[in-house]
Amino acid sequence: MNPLPLSATTTCPDTRPVFDRLWRDHGPVAPVELEPGVHAWLVMGYEELKTITGTPRLFSRDGRDWRAFRDGAVPPGSPLGPMMSFRDDVTGHDGDEHRRLRRPIEDAIAAVDHRRLRRTVEYLCRGLIGAFAGRGSADLVAEYAATVPLLAIGGLIGFAPRQSRELRDALRARSGSGEDAREGDRRFEALLGGLLAERRERPADDAASLLLAHPDLRTEAEVRQSVAVLVSGGNHTTMSWIAQTLRLMLTDPRFAGRVRGGRLGIDDALDEVLAIAPPMINMPARYALRDTELGGRAIARGDALVLGLAAVAHDVRAHAGSQFWQRGNRAHLAWSAGPHACPARDPARTIARTAVATVLHALRGVRLAIDPADIEYEPSPWTRRPARLPVTFTHADPGGAHGRRPGHRP
Repeated sequence: MNPLPLSATTTCPDTRPVFDRLWRDHGPVAPVELEPGVHAWLVMGYEELKTITGTPRLFSRDGRDWRAFRDGAVPPGSPLGPMMSFRDDVTGHDGDEHRRLRRPIEDAIAAVDHRRLRRTVEYLCRGLIGAFAGRGSADLVAEYAATVPLLAIGGLIGFAPRQSRELRDALRARSGSGEDAREGDRRFEALLGGLLAERRERPADDAASLLLAHPDLRTEAEVRQSVAVLVSGGNHTTMSWIAQTLRLMLTDPRFAGRVRGGRLGIDDALDEVLAIAPPMINMPARYALRDTELGGRAIARGDALVLGLAAVAHDVRAHAGSQFWQRGNRAHLAWSAGPHACPARDPARTIARTAVATVLHALRGVRLAIDPADIEYEPSPWTRRPARLPVTFTHADPGGAHGRRPGHRP
């Protein structure tokens, strides 16, 4: 049996039959194909995921330990490179070096003022809504979800809105594993370098300035890579979280909330998306440092193991055969686990919740303009995000779209 292409888990109309088939045929660890001829393991079991994320002495985050890359099966220009090759930053190291590089990022996140962030995001959202309010229709991905996180995160980092939009385009190319992935990566790095050069001359109250002054970051390259992690780690995943939550709110009567009187609300929808269809449903990667066994599979030294953060919801061993998501349940692995678990879940939730609430409150009579079965998904092996969410609405009240800026005192 040929391994299933990993992208089949992200672009299919419904992930449930795909993951059920993988579990039925392979158990908690399934062979998959990353690109033609390049194989990996998709780790879907709850305990197996906790093992590989919590045992860095056996499962490395360092892409230089990937046998397929060392042996030339994955060429240097492969679209897999931006997400799976070694990066000399917090994501590419384990142990003491990882902890040293993680501290500045945690400090930058801890410095976020959530009330200020919420006001800023609401202001940005109302401005975006104002741009399409008079039409009676919009694409809530291209015109909204794809822009909100980068504008918000870009502002925290120190970018102007125009630069944040350039970053968005570069990141989209970089994480899509398409032909333009390398060019997106190059442009992304250039934009970050320009920001840091400016902040070195003129420090400000932003994350870039904080990281430039942080004692744990020893070189210019470490500062740049730390900013890159904050931007790329927060943008694409939060974008997907917003888009998937809007999809759920618009298509599932349980979650219609204010839209059509559903019994569950925005926080419930945000949590179900994290549990069932997290922003990054397949997270790259860990690399076996020696021959070992995992979930009944013989794992060879240098094998790549992809974290199945959505497939774990189908592990009946962990969930006792019950529906994985229940109201208020946040016992999922959407943020990964272990030393590399995402540290930015709180600001991400502030951005996502504010974005979803603002647009649903502003658009009256909003409805999806296509059959839910016709929703298509972006071509990426890592994320599952609607490519479009076309909607119609009877009236829009963007409110303060052109009113007071955040922090204005009347």
